[in-house]
Amino acid sequence: MDAHIKKVYVPMTETGFYILLCLQEEMHGYSIIQKVETLTHGEIRLSPGTMYGSLSKMEKDGLIQFVKEIEKRKIYKITALGKEVLQLEKKRIERLYRNVKEVSIYL
Repeated sequence: MDAHIKKVYVPMTETGFYILLCLQEEMHGYSIIQKVETLTHGEIRLSPGTMYGSLSKMEKDGLIQFVKEIEKRKIYKITALGKEVLQLEKKRIERLYRNVKEVSIYL
């Protein structure tokens, strides 16, 4: 992973995190919007503009790839680079969670 990708994507925005998380299976943008809303119990609602802008940028950067088009909907999936970035973010979140638990015993 080159330094540019690491600098841009780690730490990740919640939008980027959820897009990569969802694209572990092939999906189109609207399906991602629906899945994120379900996963977060409505706490995060991605707008179409944010979603499609993020998909375009992530595709250009090689984190996701276009697979096929079905009924005018572009289907994407995560790439090996995207999985690597997602794994880094997962480790960062786990570290944050551990730290919160450690500090909370003193509060």
